[in-house]
Amino acid sequence: MTEAETAPGPDGSGGHDEAHGGALGARLNWLRAAVLGANDGVVSTAGLVVGVAGATGDRSTLLTAGLAGLLAGSMSMAAGEYVSVSTQRDSEKAALAMERRELREEPEAELDELTGLLEDRGLSPELAREAAEQLTERDALRAHARVELGIDPDELANPWHAAGASFLAFTVGALLPLLAIVLPPASVRLYVTVGSVLAALALTGWWSARLGSAPVGAAVLRNVSGGAVAMGVTYAAGVLLGAAGV
Repeated sequence: MTEAETAPGPDGSGGHDEAHGGALGARLNWLRAAVLGANDGVVSTAGLVVGVAGATGDRSTLLTAGLAGLLAGSMSMAAGEYVSVSTQRDSEKAALAMERRELREEPEAELDELTGLLEDRGLSPELAREAAEQLTERDALRAHARVELGIDPDELANPWHAAGASFLAFTVGALLPLLAIVLPPASVRLYVTVGSVLAALALTGWWSARLGSAPVGAAVLRNVSGGAVAMGVTYAAGVLLGAAGV
């Protein structure tokens, strides 16, 4: 590998090996969010239907409870993600608007600032100044957005995409315990549900650990243990309520 392939680019980004680092990071964040959303769907819906199963074995009641939990959870996830990402997008737009105004009112100061930022990235003062001038001439706002703010003006956070992804991920995760509790015969439905949920949690724990380069064993153990405790607590509560005739 040559020095040119690893040296920082004129905008302060990495060379050839890191040219797509931002896009890759964004994709990994989306994938990690999808895995966590599916995991939430599995755990919350499993806890709900297993708790209801502790109180009653009626299939229609289990289906109603499971569907209600699926819809409530997925809508709540989508709404929360929409609000959160909308706030992030508003902040990005405000930062870009301020940068646009500063470039219009104080172009020389902004050029000096960009030069300093590029020097901080490892460029020599002369090369940093030359790069800053070229970037400013090409697209001053884009240069400052990427180097100073860490924002790509063409890829602002999209709240609708985030909401849709969260809704879909939670729904996919929630379908597993819902189908597992209503499809098998009454005599084995609880065992099927618990077994399939723990297997799914082991899988999501493994995948989330791989995405974050974390120890797999500990992540799987935490995920499976948390789900098992949640189902155990809600099942015990359901049994007690059923015995009390509630």
